[in-house]
Amino acid sequence: MTVEELKHDARNLPEDQRFALIADLMGSLPAVLSDSDDGSSEATRRFQEMKADSTARRTWDQVKSEIGR
Repeated sequence: MTVEELKHDARNLPEDQRFALIADLMGSLPAVLSDSDDGSSEATRRFQEMKADSTARRTWDQVKSEIGR
C-alpha cells in the first residue's frame, strides 16, 4: 500500500476513527522532530524579536479575544 492509498483510506474513516488514528500517529513521533537544541534557539529568537518590538506584545486575554474565546 502506498502513502497516497493509505491517506485516501484514512480520509474515508469515520471521524472518531480518524481522530484515534491521528492520536496514535502523533504519539509515535518524537517530541522534537528536527531541532538539535530542543527548540531553544527558536525560543531565544522569538524572545529577542519580542524585546525589540514592544508593539507586538499581547496579553493572553488579548490573544484569546482575537481567536474568539
